[in-house]
Amino acid sequence: MAAARLLVGLSARALAEVGSALTLPQLRTLVVLDSSGPVKLAALAATLDVNASTAMRMVDRLEAGGLVDRKVNPENRREVVLRTTGEGTALVGTVLEHRHREVAALVGRLPVDVRAGLVVGLRALTVAAESPEPDRPPGAPDARDVLTGGTGF
Repeated sequence: MAAARLLVGLSARALAEVGSALTLPQLRTLVVLDSSGPVKLAALAATLDVNASTAMRMVDRLEAGGLVDRKVNPENRREVVLRTTGEGTALVGTVLEHRHREVAALVGRLPVDVRAGLVVGLRALTVAAESPEPDRPPGAPDARDVLTGGTGF
């Protein structure tokens, strides 16, 4: 849990450093949209593991801030797709850059042999977190939630 709190803290500090009033869940939503490209609300909600109304409220706030926009799906005009705006993409890049710098500085303070073990361990942890959990009941937290305190970071 200490490592999860550390990662959440790094993300919160990165947001504060860029002067953003975004919450961590809003940042997570932006990161998902930025990395996924245009997506429908249902797909966003599924990726975030929240219900559609929660995702819609999040998108409403991000859209009001000029970070997300909604467009008619050119392939099916009855659908709306969501995507980050240029401002949203720039904010994601800036926040992640701040966070990566802070993580690099922290890792740089570790002895070389510990760093090597950390890389191996984190790769294995990433694979485990991305693998489906067959015994997980619907709505139960998955490995990403446990490791990141529910923020996805």
